[in-house]
Amino acid sequence: MSEGTQGPDGGTGAAVGTRPQHLLLTLLGDFWYSRTESLPSTALVRLLAEFGVTEPNARAAISRLARKDLLVATRQGRRTAYALSETGHATLVEGTRRIFRFGSDPQPWDGRWTMVAFSVPEEHRSLRSTLRTRLRWLGFTALFDGVWVAPGDHAEEGNDLLGELALTTATIVVGTACGPRDGDPARAWDLQHLGEAYHRFLGDFGGVPDRVRAGEVTDAEALVLRTTLIDVWRTFPALDPELPAELLPGGWPAHRARELFTDVYDTLGPQATGRFRELVAVDDPAAAQLARHHTSTEALAEA
Repeated sequence: MSEGTQGPDGGTGAAVGTRPQHLLLTLLGDFWYSRTESLPSTALVRLLAEFGVTEPNARAAISRLARKDLLVATRQGRRTAYALSETGHATLVEGTRRIFRFGSDPQPWDGRWTMVAFSVPEEHRSLRSTLRTRLRWLGFTALFDGVWVAPGDHAEEGNDLLGELALTTATIVVGTACGPRDGDPARAWDLQHLGEAYHRFLGDFGGVPDRVRAGEVTDAEALVLRTTLIDVWRTFPALDPELPAELLPGGWPAHRARELFTDVYDTLGPQATGRFRELVAVDDPAAAQLARHHTSTEALAEA
């Protein structure tokens, strides 16, 4: 979070040490989801200013998103406005799917693992980096160099990924682990670090619902808090492969963290939307009325 912005516990915190590009997509994904209408560039700048982003940095972020084909520039009289492109919309749909499906439907485990073994030469390191990033989003992590694992049968998703990347120097195996102990796939995850991250999340946001219900949260703070919440929660799918309960320590905090996430997200929605509309209405009152929030249940259904 930028200097001078209050965090969930009333102190300064980190929402928004986030890059302005990423921050703007988060805001559009939360309040402008599935909309095709344009928003004035001045309104986008004003939204980012709520998070301490300067006007030059905000305009630079908007330009970069346009160059990446995530936003499309239009003209509204003498003003420039921006709408989400098809690519931008698809990006937000995928992001919503990851955020709201995560932790929502625990699956039983049959004891099998999926292993992806690959070899990508150094001259194709960008491909290797992309492969690792995409495997991580599928719930895999590195067991050894060039050997990644995930609990359960992920052969279909793995094959789809290898086909998409046109990678032929790889293989996928689904089966049970037979030892030795030092090669146990479950040891590939740092559960202590992950558990600590969940406990920090619970500590940072645990008091927010009561503060909202007590009338202690302004609309401006609600917008920052809700955006911060999403920004922090979206990191967990890349960290947590949703290991089966059999592989987790007792009292694992992930379920409590998800319940808190949905509670805070839903509780802050009306006030945060009010502030979003207020900021946009300075430049475009009609567009401001199109902004809306959705509940966690609605977001999950849309995902």
